[in-house]
Amino acid sequence: MIDDERLARQGLRQMLAAHPRLQIVGEADSKETALTLIQQEKPDGIFLDVHMPGGTGFDLLQALEAPPKVVMVTAHAEHAIRAFDIEAVDYLLKPVKPARFAQAVQRLQAACAPALAPDQEPTFTPEDHICLRTPQRTITVPVRDLLVLQAEGDFTRIYLKNSLPLMICAPLGQYEKLLPSPLFARLDRSLILNLQAPLHLHRKSRDEASLILGNTNQEVPLGRTAQQRLRDALKPGDA
Repeated sequence: MIDDERLARQGLRQMLAAHPRLQIVGEADSKETALTLIQQEKPDGIFLDVHMPGGTGFDLLQALEAPPKVVMVTAHAEHAIRAFDIEAVDYLLKPVKPARFAQAVQRLQAACAPALAPDQEPTFTPEDHICLRTPQRTITVPVRDLLVLQAEGDFTRIYLKNSLPLMICAPLGQYEKLLPSPLFARLDRSLILNLQAPLHLHRKSRDEASLILGNTNQEVPLGRTAQQRLRDALKPGDA
């Protein structure tokens, strides 16, 4: 956490207490102390103020050869465009509300997911909410409300409980790292399924079937491999 205001850092610490998967490895109150701290600790992500002694937060990022993922936290809205130019994960305006902070934490966890160790626990639990970013907006939904995730190139189509499907600005592989198992299972290269979702299997032939979502007319095609993996995932005692 990098901010020259002690009370601002204290407020972030208090909100981070609600997110035990994140560990605070240090605090800094200037560009120079932040530079030293980041080089020593090599954090996955930082919460960064814009204005501070010795230079701005942008100056700090330019001084780093491989900057960590960054969430900007500032009282100044006018820096937002520049923040996203440097691919900031999120941009928070002070005073930060806990609900908005939780969204930023989810985005930070998702951005850091490719660097997770293979045996590290998924980012989300079935009781969590997940932040979904479409080309038009960002929404937060319960993890359990995700029914089916379907690859669409570099995007993911997500079918939700009691809602129309959304096209999300992230590849399917990212969600495989984030979502809890065995609640979710990847059935093939293009499909992840919530095994507790209200779904019906309609078999058309040995090699062709589809999932019907709840009481809707929405159908998701299943190939032969996906059908077999679904049967295996639903075997008694595997859950």
